[in-house]
Amino acid sequence: MDTAYLVLANGRIFKGKSFGAPIDAATVGEVVFTTAMTGYVETLTDPSYAGQIVLQTFPLIGNYGVMQDDQESRRVHVRAYIVKDPCGEPSNFRAEGAISEFLKAFGIPGLCGIDTRALTRLIREHGVLNGAITSDPDSVNLAELQSYAVTNALAQVREVRRREYGVEEPLAKVVLWDFGLKTSQIMHLVNRGCTVVRVASDASVEQILAEEPDGVLLSNGPGDPRENTALISEIDKLTKTGVPIMGICLGHQLLALSQGGTVEKLKYGHRGANHPVRDVITGRAHITSQNHGYAVAGLPENSTLRYENINDGTVEGVDYGNFKGFSAQFHPEACAGPEDTAFLFDRFMDLMKG
Repeated sequence: MDTAYLVLANGRIFKGKSFGAPIDAATVGEVVFTTAMTGYVETLTDPSYAGQIVLQTFPLIGNYGVMQDDQESRRVHVRAYIVKDPCGEPSNFRAEGAISEFLKAFGIPGLCGIDTRALTRLIREHGVLNGAITSDPDSVNLAELQSYAVTNALAQVREVRRREYGVEEPLAKVVLWDFGLKTSQIMHLVNRGCTVVRVASDASVEQILAEEPDGVLLSNGPGDPRENTALISEIDKLTKTGVPIMGICLGHQLLALSQGGTVEKLKYGHRGANHPVRDVITGRAHITSQNHGYAVAGLPENSTLRYENINDGTVEGVDYGNFKGFSAQFHPEACAGPEDTAFLFDRFMDLMKG
């Protein structure tokens, strides 16, 4: 392994070793951390991480290898990957390779051997920081690093081809509006007897209605939801059609914005598989999988808070009264777990039947 560095926008430098793809030039991104202990294949292939350098707080990553069946999309979306200790010799009957080779295949650089606990504490105290993975820290321009921002994120992950999945005699037809979806969402709908039509983020409401759907699912995705003004207007049009709507993560935020709600950027976001949320109606708590840097700050009119984050009180779910719809900030598909909130797909099925 060659020597490599993480240079942060505040001037702090971490020295470590490179793995994955060779570091030919500095790789810049927004440094974020996830507390998940497993599911690193799903993390790497989650389009919501576009534009970001992901730090794993769990020290040993790669011990059960990588496998294509666990990918949430067809490629790796993180800008770079930071772990304490990448496992070079995985042990699992499903393993199809090691994590370093997986990153190398997609041209993604990795950094290991640094004090990941110190870096995590720094982000918790300071907030999200821009960073650069490089072999030459003196070559990094701090002014340019500080000005980096994840912009036009949907274009980075957009799938332009319409796709259809499902069963021969479906119980319902769902249009999945793809803002950077995790393919597990398709699996949950298909397993419940749905035909799923996947359309791109730049699809119009007219194109969606032409599919004659029983419901529309607004997927997760990357970036600042507030920059997608045209898409927000289209979603507002969709709410007036009478078609049942479910939103997940970015879809939850865009749906709230379309109805006059507000969104704010969190200090360091929620990323991991152990985030507790409370159903304010039943009082029941659920452990959830999350990956987001923004949250709904102000509820729209004609809506009610359904779920709240137990740790910091942020909005985790909204029910709407002026159309048939609801949304969740967390991930009910939750691969690689936990599966506490998969019942939201059943609720969506009931909404479409109603």
